[in-house]
Amino acid sequence: MIHRHLGKVMAGAAVAVTATAIMIGVTLPGSASGEESPGGGPQGSAAEQGQAARQLPGVVESAPEQQKTGTGRDPLTDDEIKRAQTLAVSRDFRMSSEDVKGSQGPERLSTDLAELGPDEVGAADAPRRAEVTYYDYRDDTYVTKTVDLRGGKVTGTDTQRGVQPPPNRDEAREAARLLIADKLGKGLEKDFKDATGKTLTSPDQLTVTGFVYRAGEGNPGPASVQDCGEHRCVRLFTRVTNGPWIDTRQLVIDLSAHKVAELS
Repeated sequence: MIHRHLGKVMAGAAVAVTATAIMIGVTLPGSASGEESPGGGPQGSAAEQGQAARQLPGVVESAPEQQKTGTGRDPLTDDEIKRAQTLAVSRDFRMSSEDVKGSQGPERLSTDLAELGPDEVGAADAPRRAEVTYYDYRDDTYVTKTVDLRGGKVTGTDTQRGVQPPPNRDEAREAARLLIADKLGKGLEKDFKDATGKTLTSPDQLTVTGFVYRAGEGNPGPASVQDCGEHRCVRLFTRVTNGPWIDTRQLVIDLSAHKVAELS
């Protein structure tokens, strides 16, 4: 295991994490404990991977005609996912919301088959609905839209505050961008330079996985992260692409406020 401590490379026994990011040559665990939850990429079929191309302000795409559909509790088909995502974002919702980069329209997180009600279970012709979830950075709300796939309309909207599901891939990349641009990212830049001989300028040079960070009872944290929970905050597992891990877990990126803080 190779550790960086105060600018010097040291081998042997582990040393404490410092303000400088620590380069480690072992695979970090795939899960975190406490108030963290794993993320870094959308879940679902291939059609959900990545964010759809942003539309021009005020332009709402017509819902595609229903084509391939599943039966019963079959997973959503790619056509159903696309239809649900298009139906879920009305013009008003798009105009009044923001994604992680501050662009118009909410940040889409997931699209899943909705659960049936107690009186619908076992029905021969049970309804087929999708739930599309978003994070609206304009007012820090978690929004769930329920879409009737047969009827082609939104049948329910649930808006909650303080709910923080795992970040998607775009959110993890934006967190890395903010970290690279911040003075607290200098340790990451130095370790990247030592590992590759190149200058770190873009998240494209890293492989990152985001984990939600929440401050609160049982995890007070420093004053600089007290908004985390109401704000959308993440910690990153950061790796040089095809190279070593660089430990940035002592740093918290507040995506709502566009700032970086350090855990003491």
